[in-house]
Amino acid sequence: MGHGGNVIKELTADHEEVEELFGKIEALPPGEKSRKVYADRVTMEFVRHWVAEKAYLYPAVRQYLDNGDAVADKEIDDQSKAERIMKDLESHEADDAEFDRLVGLLMNEIRWHIAEEEENLFPKLSVAAPAGALDDLGEKVRQAKKTAPARPGPAAADKPPA
Repeated sequence: MGHGGNVIKELTADHEEVEELFGKIEALPPGEKSRKVYADRVTMEFVRHWVAEKAYLYPAVRQYLDNGDAVADKEIDDQSKAERIMKDLESHEADDAEFDRLVGLLMNEIRWHIAEEEENLFPKLSVAAPAGALDDLGEKVRQAKKTAPARPGPAAADKPPA
């Protein structure tokens, strides 16, 4: 959950953890109970990651990128889709056919999010933001993940508190 480094390194390490969990899910046969355990861990890690991004990454995107408001709004909207899938997934067990469908959708959404951030957003932010600001954001993100909820909320706020 806490990896060290600037905000980009911290969030990239989160992405790697989630991808590792996806690999464990994919390696197991449909109906295997451990798939649910891994899916629950994905949800827990992603929700903490997302809370930290909403609180610290997206405000920095708004501040440092020329089109930051549009970029942040799109990322928040895209991640809201994954949160809705996770909420639906909570009520299904690994031996339910709907579980497999929802896990597949979730993997697609999160993998798209990861690619979008790592290929587009992070490189732009690393050029536009001062290194010291990225380091400070890394520490803030680590702290936010320690206190963030582990389950998706009913309708989580899309913007951090003022």
